[in-house]
Amino acid sequence: MSLPDIVTSPLEEWVASQRWFASKAREIAGLNTLRHVELSSEPALSVQLVEVVFAAGTHELYQLLPGDPDGAEVLASLLGSQAAIDGVTFHGSVTPTGEMRQMGAEQSNTSVVFGDEFVLKAFRRLEPGVNPELEMLRFLSERGYPNIAALAGWYEYQGELMHATLGVLQEFVGEARDGWQLALDDPEGLLHRLPELGTATGEMHSALASDGDDPAFAPEEPSAEALSLLTATIDEQIERVFRELSADDPVLAPIAGRGEEVREHLQLMSHVGVGGRLIRHHGDYHLGQTLMSDARWIILDFEGEPARSLLERRRKRSPLRDVAGMLRSFAYAASASQLLHGVPSPEGWEARARKAFLDAYFGAVEPTLLPAGRPATEKLLAIFELEKAVYELRYELNNRPDWVPIPVAGIARLLETEVTT
Repeated sequence: MSLPDIVTSPLEEWVASQRWFASKAREIAGLNTLRHVELSSEPALSVQLVEVVFAAGTHELYQLLPGDPDGAEVLASLLGSQAAIDGVTFHGSVTPTGEMRQMGAEQSNTSVVFGDEFVLKAFRRLEPGVNPELEMLRFLSERGYPNIAALAGWYEYQGELMHATLGVLQEFVGEARDGWQLALDDPEGLLHRLPELGTATGEMHSALASDGDDPAFAPEEPSAEALSLLTATIDEQIERVFRELSADDPVLAPIAGRGEEVREHLQLMSHVGVGGRLIRHHGDYHLGQTLMSDARWIILDFEGEPARSLLERRRKRSPLRDVAGMLRSFAYAASASQLLHGVPSPEGWEARARKAFLDAYFGAVEPTLLPAGRPATEKLLAIFELEKAVYELRYELNNRPDWVPIPVAGIARLLETEVTT
């Protein structure tokens, strides 16, 4: 479904059938239109904020943009203006032109391209506050960070209900290749460009930590309690996941019955001590969030993990959490070649990818953001990799059983790593 939204059935049924609706497994008790702002009458286009109420008593808020097909021209015009209409405000200096078309498969949001020059991401599920996508893009743009698609504008709602970001307009990077797809199509070619990605990632984290006067971005000192809370949270996840593992599944054999061993390994790794800094970070970093052009890497989607609350996505953490996400992405790419195409990845590809990325990253990132010394840094990085692998194991068991061997291998490898204290 593109924009404007063409509602073809009763609104409650239509919303529940959309791919961006986050709670398809939950029973809907009702739907309320909380705000309806008419942006144009001819052609018709409006912003509609609707509340979906669930039987359990909770609720979610969504943005709809109902209107006539020609309403796309109105939206383009408004995005290049400083218009303010009944609580909906537009910020931009460039009016996108050209045919409007949907970009890719709809997930939690709707992205549409204007004439291969600009792309609009309309946020569907809304929460009060500035969306991290806008907040991060503005911050990085103001500091001249080059490895992002330039921010061209945004629109937001501010009224009695709340203040919320509704959408962002960015440069459309057409002549570029998705990092994940490149890993499958040309793994050796990707290897040659991974040092550039490692450098771009290190420079991104350094830029995000560069303003000590902005409360939303100022680096913070980690506490011993923060590390204890992190390991306790992962420990709980390990216990829950391993308690439900089948002892008879040969795919799980490398880790079956080893929950206590994993937890003990986590405790050893957690003796790294406190170090580095907590900063704003990407939050959902992997190869699929990157584009490679001839000139540079582009890092995308600073919104964070959609399943987490906006407050959680804005929380400062160690930058190594992003690094762990990328390293786990290399593990997935190495296995996906066989799973999806029946072709094994090149010998030793994952290890070479890790080294190429990490060497460049450590050479580019501001050193004070990491624990002192490479051994302490690698221990903390391993904790984040374990956290990610345990999350992956739970996800794959529930959604993609054929992919379960990937997190199993990651957990098994961490168990084989000697931990020195």
